Amino acid sequence: MRNLFLALYLRDIKLAMRRRIEALLPVVFFVVAVSLFPLGVGPEHDTLRLIAPGVVWVCALLAAMLSVTNLYAGDYADGSLEQMLLSGQSAVVIAAAKSAGHWTLTGLPLVIAAPLFGLLFDMNRESITALTLSLVLGTPILSLLGSVGSALTLGLRSAGVLIILLVLPLSIPALIFGTGAVGAVEGGQSAAGHYSILGALLIFTALTAPPATSAALRISVE
Repeated sequence: MRNLFLALYLRDIKLAMRRRIEALLPVVFFVVAVSLFPLGVGPEHDTLRLIAPGVVWVCALLAAMLSVTNLYAGDYADGSLEQMLLSGQSAVVIAAAKSAGHWTLTGLPLVIAAPLFGLLFDMNRESITALTLSLVLGTPILSLLGSVGSALTLGLRSAGVLIILLVLPLSIPALIFGTGAVGAVEGGQSAAGHYSILGALLIFTALTAPPATSAALRISVE
């Protein structure tokens, strides 16, 4: 199972490197969207610090939704997905590997860019640290939930719209507690409670999303 996970994970990374423009599109969207807010809102430092967590988290959520629509579409179109499912290998491991690859390509760059945008919004060091930690815990949740939505809408028309309708409501708790962690730090309070809830959400999603994705993939292929 570990070898299968690594093989599929590295395969997705290599395929993404061959389609660099498509792979970088969510990151470029995130960078451009976040960068435009200080220009539109103005140079008020207090206002920028107030809206920063929400802006970064909403843009991260939209960037994840932008890229998750093609998570299984390519493999489904060329028959690779059907061969994977018919090989007798665990579909849960396949779903977990695809989600991990999606987070590496989409979520990890957002986490790395978070401190830079914290400086752009004039956030202090403690708030930037809280924002980064919340994204570390929260962005994998977005990839796992997006994997379920992508599998459920595989082969359907307007799949992108359906994924947004399915995944966005489920992502709201991560958005609330991710931004709440930064707000708690800025208010001089401990963000440990928010981190704990995000960690619990991540564990719950990691345990339930791959099996749900596996079942959805089998239904879509059949």
